[in-house]
Amino acid sequence: MLAMLSESTILIVAIVLVVLFGGSQLPKLARNVGTAGKEFRKAQADAEAEHARAAVVTPPAVPASTDDDRITLSRAELDALLAEREGRAKGTAGTD
Repeated sequence: MLAMLSESTILIVAIVLVVLFGGSQLPKLARNVGTAGKEFRKAQADAEAEHARAAVVTPPAVPASTDDDRITLSRAELDALLAEREGRAKGTAGTD
């Protein structure tokens, strides 16, 4: 990135930094920028490692259903069951 900047541009940026922050604050500012960059790279590496671990994890196996697990209802039985549940819901909704 610095290779794209000319010498005059770098000199102007350095002068602006000295004027804004003062000569004594520049080493502290540079140290803080370096520390922030290091923490950012560490967080990025941690996130990539977490993503890689999550990609490796296989989903849990779904047990195969058996005929005993299935319940079949006729249309009339299903309608009656739904009507009963709606009636219970309406009955308990008024008591709150």
